[in-house]
Amino acid sequence: MSPAPVIIAIDGRSGAGKTTLAIELAARLREHHKVSLFHLEDIYPGWNGLAAGIERYASTVLAPLHRGEPAEWVSWDWTAHYDGATRTTLPAEIVLVEGVGAAAEAARPYLAAVIWADSPEQDRRSRALARDGESYEPFWDEWAAQEEEWLARDDVPAHADVLVHNLADGEAPAEVLQALQYLPALSPALVPELAARRGLELRAERIDAAPDPSRLFESLFGHSANAVWLDSSLAPEANAAAERCRFSILADDGGPFGQSVRHSSGSTQVSIGNASVRTEGPFFRWLDGVWGRRALRGPEGYPCEFTLGWLGYLGYELKRETGGSDVTAESPDACLLFAGRAVVLDHVERTVWLLTLDTADAGDWLETARSATAAARGYAAASGDGASGVGVGVGVGAAVPGHAPLDFTARDSEVAYKSKITEAQYEIAEGNTYEVCLTTALTARLPGEALDPWQAYLALRRRNPAPFASFLRFGDLTVASTSPERFLRIAADGGMRAEPIKGTRHRDADPARDALLRQELESSPKDRAENIMIVDLLRNDLSHFAVPGSVSVSRLCAIESYATVHQMVSTIDARLRPGMPRAEAVAACFPAGSMTGAPKVSTMAILDRLEGAPRGVYSGAIGYFSLNGATDLAVAIRTLVLSEQVGGGTGLSLGVGGAITADSSPQEEYEEIRTKAFGVLSALGAEFPPG
Repeated sequence: MSPAPVIIAIDGRSGAGKTTLAIELAARLREHHKVSLFHLEDIYPGWNGLAAGIERYASTVLAPLHRGEPAEWVSWDWTAHYDGATRTTLPAEIVLVEGVGAAAEAARPYLAAVIWADSPEQDRRSRALARDGESYEPFWDEWAAQEEEWLARDDVPAHADVLVHNLADGEAPAEVLQALQYLPALSPALVPELAARRGLELRAERIDAAPDPSRLFESLFGHSANAVWLDSSLAPEANAAAERCRFSILADDGGPFGQSVRHSSGSTQVSIGNASVRTEGPFFRWLDGVWGRRALRGPEGYPCEFTLGWLGYLGYELKRETGGSDVTAESPDACLLFAGRAVVLDHVERTVWLLTLDTADAGDWLETARSATAAARGYAAASGDGASGVGVGVGVGAAVPGHAPLDFTARDSEVAYKSKITEAQYEIAEGNTYEVCLTTALTARLPGEALDPWQAYLALRRRNPAPFASFLRFGDLTVASTSPERFLRIAADGGMRAEPIKGTRHRDADPARDALLRQELESSPKDRAENIMIVDLLRNDLSHFAVPGSVSVSRLCAIESYATVHQMVSTIDARLRPGMPRAEAVAACFPAGSMTGAPKVSTMAILDRLEGAPRGVYSGAIGYFSLNGATDLAVAIRTLVLSEQVGGGTGLSLGVGGAITADSSPQEEYEEIRTKAFGVLSALGAEFPPG
């Protein structure tokens, strides 16, 4: 008796391309494995025999194969319309079974994975008849009725691990094979395929140019359903945050290795072309499986830590995995894309780096990227824009043109928000917390396509340039952020850095008044206390995975000035212990202490009660997870979230908040959230909603 094989079912309605998919998938798997292939059409007892065929298949084929024994089964003679010869299917390392009913309820106990293939009905009929000719045509309706009756009582697609919209364009086998590699049950069997995924090679080109980044992004990725622009939109030579403003990264999920990920409430869905795979389990455990191993080094002379990988956001509700309670958000808890090709802009050296995995189409993409860079460089020269395309200063920029008036509504009225501040101070007085980072949200809804998310982001970056600005598009969800705050950086060599912001004053057009506001922030005992408490919290967070003695505070309560605000910023450094899982190191610090308060876990519980609503993207993190093990993540503040609404229209959400301490003034705290909202609202031509 042989070891029990891994059995994978490929199911779907007639004409969905299951047979071709199974044959081509088997051919790919045979590069590293012994594979058996079984077709259910050989066992169905006639044109009305779907139910009987499923019963035969489960009992005489799957049951013995699952035990590692040869399966002897009676075939059907389609010419004589009667039972035919007895055949044998031998067990192998991997067994593929395909056909209508391959993943039926009776079969599922024996299966390691279920693939459901689907196609439009008109395509399915034409494909099936083209393959089987006139012999099938008289029976199409009869067979289709059996399929519908079966699926009405056995919802196989709902049990599928992998869904594939099979366009019969030759892409499905590769996409499905990549999807299968995410299933834990198949990982032991697909070790060679997983090793090949980690054995990628990088091609890179350096171009001396300073193109307009918005034009370059629009040219290369403007029509991509999923695309990310990590946009250091603040000129590095003009501010105190120069190290954080050096690089911008532009990418989408195109190309042979392109993928996108959505995680919600413990369920992760990875989309690869027209295939998608769903797994259950914690997000940070999933992230550790796909990132954190030093798999891909940068080219010679390349100064950026990003060497392709995952980009996107982690939402605040992932706190369920790090000590917080389980709260469900409307938006996904995380959205990422895997970039197998990207453009990196170095704003200091004024250079462009084109990065791509070495695939068959790499040369074509490099040529396209070169041309787009040249065109965007010409635009930048003609317009006189600098490396980042924006300047800095109070009152820079104009509202996004051509949209209907935006009337935001506050989740909490002024009275309600001040009341929550008083409740937070009661919790502090009771000794349940030291600092509570209380937040609220402003929302709006526009009918139709009244606001273009792309134009909204361009207005935001003109109005409020920031070192960690970003534009994320994931299908029907867009995130437009002008965050100044770094959450966490882990370098490829293990260096760790967090740079929390606590303490804010608005900018003033009068230089003298502006200087006084900056000085007031710098000397404020309350703001310094807020900042130092978060510094202590982050020192503790970093220490869980740091080399003992490596945690240090290299900058404490420094003042940085941006277009609309002055901010108090500190810097905490550490070194990751060798061999530590990097995704778990991120989780140990998540969510950012500057968005919770201290101590973190008990304060998050207080916040759940006070706020009474999920935060979603706001208060989470935005950035990248590079294939060399590096990550750089910003705190998702000054962040506008735009989503397509059921029934039409666009929903907008802007989170705002501030740290509450024992000596906080409710009026001053309320004015602070108005100040923080100003940069985003003014770019949209909107105002903070009245009381």
